[in-house]
Amino acid sequence: MKKEIAVLMGGWSAEREVSLVSGAAVSNALKKLGHHVTTIDVGREIGTLLKALHPRVQVAFNALHGRFGEDGCIQGALEIIGLPYTHSGVLASALAMDKPTARRLFAAEGLRVAEGMVLSREQVLAGGFMDAPYVIKPFNEGSSVGVHIVQPGDNAKPFADTAWPYGEQVLVERYIPGRELTVAVMGDKALGCLEIRPKQGFYSYEAKYTDGKADHLMPAPLSPAKYQEALEIGLKAHRTLGCRGVSRTDLRYDDTKGGDGEFYVLEVNTQPGMTPLSLVPEIAAHAGINFEELVSWIVEDASCPR
Repeated sequence: MKKEIAVLMGGWSAEREVSLVSGAAVSNALKKLGHHVTTIDVGREIGTLLKALHPRVQVAFNALHGRFGEDGCIQGALEIIGLPYTHSGVLASALAMDKPTARRLFAAEGLRVAEGMVLSREQVLAGGFMDAPYVIKPFNEGSSVGVHIVQPGDNAKPFADTAWPYGEQVLVERYIPGRELTVAVMGDKALGCLEIRPKQGFYSYEAKYTDGKADHLMPAPLSPAKYQEALEIGLKAHRTLGCRGVSRTDLRYDDTKGGDGEFYVLEVNTQPGMTPLSLVPEIAAHAGINFEELVSWIVEDASCPR
């Protein structure tokens, strides 16, 4: 059945440009499917957004990324007006974006996470809290925004005091060597596991959204048993946070010591990118689900708690 759909995109987070690309791709797919589509570049004025969501709109496709669009804020506004929306609800979205809280939940459910701690910016700048290598992260950003890996022998401060616009607290995690993997989940099924191999450094924001900066290996070259384990971990992480719709769980696989190796959960992305370089559409395509079919399924899965 054809629907009146509003695609929410843009926003004002650090991932604004990526969201605009995701939103445009989703909008084009929905139009090809015959839906009537309105695109909304979401701003801070909620009244303007609510006016744009005119009474004929039946579903909001949330293509926002990052803070305020992916952390439960927009989801709450949509629930207040009773409009069905895509992806995870308020609580799951908020939990996934709060990395320290998500880590505690994963650990409580038996999922392995890297050793970590929450420090103030001043404590990080003072040093002496953990031997390198370690990773510093903002609490609630996505797409590797603000992530910095400190290697042994680094003399420079991990960030200048004026160059950390992500709040007063910092998440620090032990760096896990090995391989970068990601698992896509669609509903109650893990679709597949992909390996990312950056051509230089780690899988940074630039590597994620610049063609040619990283190789994607789909399916990830793992033994059948480890591949299945990765899928099970991705699905369990999705369920632990109470996610719905499509999500993506990022993992590190430390196989540097020989043997089977160990998986570590990094984070769950409740609104994965839908750009030409994004991972979930690539995993879905390998599972026989093309982009239009993926977008259509996400729309049909949209809901609003009553």
